[in-house]
Amino acid sequence: MTTTNPSEIWSSALGSLQLEVTRHNYDTWLRGTTGVSAADGTFVVGVPSAFVAETLEKRMSPLISRTLHGLLNDDVRVVYRVHTGGDTGGDTAGDTSTAAPGPAAAPALKKRAAPPDAASLTINPRLTFDTFVVGKSNRFAHAVAMAAAENPGRSDLNPLYLHAGVGLGKTHLLHAIGNAVRARGLSCLYVSAEQFTNDFISALREGRQEEFRAKYRNLDVLLVDDIQFIAGKEHSRESFFHTFNDLHTSSKQIVISSDSHPKSIPLLEDRLRSRFEAGVRADIQPPDLETRMAILGKKAQLARVKLEPDVLDFLARKVVRNVRELEGALNRLIAMASMTGRPPDLDLAQQAVADMPTPAGRLRRSDPAEIIAIVSTYFAITPQELVAKTRKSNVALARQVAAYLLREQTTRTLAEIGGLLGDRGHSTILRAHDKIAREINLNTERNRQLGEIRAALDRSSPH
Repeated sequence: MTTTNPSEIWSSALGSLQLEVTRHNYDTWLRGTTGVSAADGTFVVGVPSAFVAETLEKRMSPLISRTLHGLLNDDVRVVYRVHTGGDTGGDTAGDTSTAAPGPAAAPALKKRAAPPDAASLTINPRLTFDTFVVGKSNRFAHAVAMAAAENPGRSDLNPLYLHAGVGLGKTHLLHAIGNAVRARGLSCLYVSAEQFTNDFISALREGRQEEFRAKYRNLDVLLVDDIQFIAGKEHSRESFFHTFNDLHTSSKQIVISSDSHPKSIPLLEDRLRSRFEAGVRADIQPPDLETRMAILGKKAQLARVKLEPDVLDFLARKVVRNVRELEGALNRLIAMASMTGRPPDLDLAQQAVADMPTPAGRLRRSDPAEIIAIVSTYFAITPQELVAKTRKSNVALARQVAAYLLREQTTRTLAEIGGLLGDRGHSTILRAHDKIAREINLNTERNRQLGEIRAALDRSSPH
């Protein structure tokens, strides 16, 4: 490498780490960190708080050390320091950073003095409607999000329920709404469902229920990300139910995101499910090639990097699953170009994503019984009804979808699939598969249904 600039080294490391960790972990612990110094076998990472430093040390140090070793071709000791000088880039050893404390840091975590605007700590100012790239896959979600931001609490948009797979932009839209309403002087709060649960448990343990209620109910807009994680937590779910009712009755805007349709969330109570479906629901599908190229172009422009069309096309075809991976691949390319002094051309782009699997290699092979069970649940029938001889339209559709997924996501033959679906002939299975394959490209509703079922399959077992 031709540079020892710690900011550029860390930028490249973040590009790799973004592909290794979940979006929630990246946004919570890594976003906003910076490379402070690199000398004498020690790499200093600047972090915004002692709590982040402690968490990275305990939970991510092996991964971070391995990533830096791959970039520097040398063993390196990683130190996390609270960095108060902002993201300056370059060596900032002379700034006011302080070493991340060890066990003595615990008392500092007990301080409860809240900033005047708690939203300033949770809403990312870079995630706005202006930086959101609109395409066919997200146009409706973008439109209703803007409408909710312009007129929060509007009855036909409250609640607003956004659902999509990992890294497709639902969190970006939540932050964009938050930035828009804050600019108008309204109060809002963005939290993950996990954070809501943690706050609720802490409030119960420490006798701060009134403080908890004031935090979550004295708002103009509440933004809750990944609501599916609250479904199995009975007491937190009960608390959220009452929070929801209080805000909704007061015509305060509630915006919720999830990885799936409300009826596809296991363990979610009917009373919450019905409330989630009472407003507007918008799904976001994976971006098509044109939209992926536009996203890359927009992010490159924001980074002040010029990419040739062949580079944009290559990256857009290489990274097909979600926007988060697109951003990670682009960050890695930009950092490698900066560190090596080479232009971000096609050759370097190929090196930057050489260790990523090809799109065809991403498919997870599912268990046939799992597919039948999840498809049955989605269409509100039993597995026994799905394989029965009935020709009821909803059962027939569910059976055709199951046939399509069994052929696409398992290694079973047509005859074997026919056996799984009630001893039907291979020609029947082939016709069902081809029918759903055609409808996915022609029917928006069918495309949405398949996306939601696949999301449920992805959640049901690890990749």
